[in-house]
Amino acid sequence: MKIALLPLLALTGFSLFPSCATTPPEESVRPGVNDNFMDPTMDPESWVKRFEGESREVFANRQLIAKTMNIEPGMGVADIGAGTGMMIPALASATGSNGAVYAVDISPGMIDHLRKRASETKMDQVEVVHCSERSSELKPNSVDRVVCIDTYHHFEYPISTMKSIHKALRKGGEVLIIDFERIPGVSREWILDHVRAGKEEILVELKTAGFELLEDVQMSELKENYVLRLGKK
Repeated sequence: MKIALLPLLALTGFSLFPSCATTPPEESVRPGVNDNFMDPTMDPESWVKRFEGESREVFANRQLIAKTMNIEPGMGVADIGAGTGMMIPALASATGSNGAVYAVDISPGMIDHLRKRASETKMDQVEVVHCSERSSELKPNSVDRVVCIDTYHHFEYPISTMKSIHKALRKGGEVLIIDFERIPGVSREWILDHVRAGKEEILVELKTAGFELLEDVQMSELKENYVLRLGKK
């Protein structure tokens, strides 16, 4: 006796054409976190005063941060969330004229400011990159060192963004994450309100994105920030 195959398969729940499993897109961890920077009326000069004052510990220690990255002449280096460009001169000096510095930001206003700054200071090795909410927009295998300074907590889609950085990183490359220590009962109220997660939770996200912790850098000059050095797993 002949039995029709397709009806039988339907009854058993088996399919000749199994559906391909798809990973749902990452959900936003903090909608609107970058609204201030996306505002077309945003004045970058007002942020220069806030970001580039000696009272801001990451600005005061920008040369030390660049040194901590172990940059060699000729390397490709990216600053994710470059903002007003406070790190760009130090990074450009470290990588030299034969290297490349990618100033990456999501804000149209900051992008214009960064381009103007690089042009006025004649830093020809600097390329400004307009990133998206989910991607650094860096080319695959294009960088040796990446730094994110007080920026990770502004990643609305951190796993997607860090995976794009993972793809951009060359073999032996490193990422330096510097962000605020968020410790209830210890950290300032502004940090507790503004920063969504502490270091341990961030490390879980970074591992999910394909990174491994190389070093929990102890930098005594930074009182409110932790420093993590990471490589590709």
